[in-house]
Amino acid sequence: MKILVVEDEPGISRMLQRGLITQGYETAAADNGEDGLRLALEGDVDLVLLDIMLPGLDGRQVLRRIRARKPDLPVLMLTAKDEIRSKVSALDEGADDYLTKPFALEELLARVRVLSRRAEQPDSNVIEFGNLRVDLLAHRVWVSDKQVDLSSREFALLEYFLRHPGQVLSRQQILSAIWDYSFDPGSNVVDVYVRYLRKKIDRPGSPSVITTIRGAGYRLDRPEKDA
Repeated sequence: MKILVVEDEPGISRMLQRGLITQGYETAAADNGEDGLRLALEGDVDLVLLDIMLPGLDGRQVLRRIRARKPDLPVLMLTAKDEIRSKVSALDEGADDYLTKPFALEELLARVRVLSRRAEQPDSNVIEFGNLRVDLLAHRVWVSDKQVDLSSREFALLEYFLRHPGQVLSRQQILSAIWDYSFDPGSNVVDVYVRYLRKKIDRPGSPSVITTIRGAGYRLDRPEKDA
């Protein structure tokens, strides 16, 4: 698998490439938006690590052009800590995931593995997870082959969990990704919508697939498929 690193900070770029190579990935690199876009569109790459702040074309401009030509190419955005507006915009414009600097290399490698597995699915617009099946384009959800109706916000929350299976997501992470960046961090809206979602996708009498991690947030655990 070949991963393109588009990052203008030399130290971060070298660190990412070294870490990826030690895990058996092939890498290519660019330090500006124009070269990154060219390599993404013309090079034989399977995944892009794309910084938002780049000289020339910024990361969001590069992302929009990648999506116009290669809509299925996985893109993981790298963002600075105070760029919440940029994160939300990047997700809205088609980024598959984002990671906030500074980050641990182990977390980045875990995100890369998740995106790699999804890219290998026959239909990347449909996610199957245990007894859940989600059509990302049609915004339809089935639980054990029974279609359930979700609001747009409930669907966005479920999709976000599905993009981070097995990972503990804090309430602030979920707020930043699903709701407006200016929401009060003390709001209980995440807890309310997790409760709504559980009622619609959990099996009666079975533990919820969305596990509460006390003091940390929530984690999506794989539900069992029907026999």
